[in-house]
Amino acid sequence: MVLTKNTILITGGSSGLGLEMAKKFLQMGNKVIVCSRNHDKLELTQNRLPEVITFQCDISVEAEQNKLVNWIKIYHPDLALLVNNAAIVNRTDFITDSESINKLSGEIATNLTAPIHLIKLLYPVLVKNNNAAVLNITSGLIYTPRSIYPFYNATKSALHAFTQVLRHQLKNEPVKIIEVMFPVVDTPWHQGNTPKSSISVEKAVSEMIRGIERNQREIKVGAVKLLYYLSRIAPKFAFKKINALQ
Repeated sequence: MVLTKNTILITGGSSGLGLEMAKKFLQMGNKVIVCSRNHDKLELTQNRLPEVITFQCDISVEAEQNKLVNWIKIYHPDLALLVNNAAIVNRTDFITDSESINKLSGEIATNLTAPIHLIKLLYPVLVKNNNAAVLNITSGLIYTPRSIYPFYNATKSALHAFTQVLRHQLKNEPVKIIEVMFPVVDTPWHQGNTPKSSISVEKAVSEMIRGIERNQREIKVGAVKLLYYLSRIAPKFAFKKINALQ
C-alpha cells in the first residue's frame, strides 16, 4: 500500500499513538485530519503540527458521528484512509465497582460501536477513491487479556473479530481492511501507570507503517508476535505473564 498523497482521518488523533501517526503521515506527504472530543488537545495538536486539519467531535455519540461524516463528505471527499484509533479504558473491579456498568457502556460506545458505525458511514466515500483502506487499531490483549481491563479486552477482541469478518466480506472489493495490534506503548493512555515493558510511540508507529507498506493485513507490533504464539502454545502461562506486568 502506498502511504503518500492520501487524505487520512485519524480518530483520537490529538495525543499518544494517534498524534504520532499524524506526525508520521504528514511527513510522508499526506493530508491528515484528526478528530478528538477534547478542544484543548486539538489546539495543542494544531500548534505542534500546523499542517494538520482538526475536527472536534465525540465519536461515541451518534449525532457527532453523523456531523463528522457529513463534514468529510463536503470538505474532504478524497478521504482514502480511515484510522479507527480512538479508545478509552477503565481499570475496574467489575463486581465491587458501583459504576462498572456505566464504564462498560462508555467503552463499548467508543471502542467498538463507533469504529463500526464510521466504517459503515464512510465506506461510500472510501470506495470512490484510489488506494483506500480502513485501519482498525486493536491490541495484543485480544489474545491474552489483562484482568485490570475487563471491558477494554472485550471491546478490542470484538473489534478484532469484526475486522476479520469485514475483510472476508470485502475480499473482492477495492477497500483494504487492516488491523494493527499494538503492545504496551508509553502514552498518556496509561494515566501515569505505564508498565516497564512499554515501547515508545515512535517505535510502535514506525513498525506499523512498515507493515502497511508491506501490504500486511494483520500487523502484530513488537511483543504482540510473542504473545500470539504463547497464547496458543501455553495459554495459562501467557495469562499469568501478562497479568504479572508491572
